[in-house]
Amino acid sequence: MTGQAVMLRLIIRDPVPGVAYSLQDKDNRTVGPVTAGDGPIAFDVPVRVAPGPRFLGDFVRSEAGGRRFVYIAIGVSAGQHASPWTRRAKIDIHTLPEDLLNQALAGKVLEALLPGRDKDGGPACATVRPIAPWRAVD
Repeated sequence: MTGQAVMLRLIIRDPVPGVAYSLQDKDNRTVGPVTAGDGPIAFDVPVRVAPGPRFLGDFVRSEAGGRRFVYIAIGVSAGQHASPWTRRAKIDIHTLPEDLLNQALAGKVLEALLPGRDKDGGPACATVRPIAPWRAVD
């Protein structure tokens, strides 16, 4: 297996209550679906970091030009077939700063606080940027 394991924690600050959210793996399968309540929800995402850095793992997706990201599936995409929402949130990881990666490689968890709602009041989707910079936590 290539790369050293690190953990990313994606926290959705204000998800839409009653809507399902889940991680989506490389094969577009939903993993760990959670139906949002009134508070934040979080997903821990294991990834591997190889020299470069290169990000690898079951949840790491890629695009041309070196972009690496993780998908959070929402509503129908997360297996909630009666949902009015069919969305995915794309969270970039290829831009993580080297100092944070070094902390993760030393055992810290890298955490991102994400918005849960779009301008239309529905679940945030497309490329979702953290509300504050990524941070390393115990």
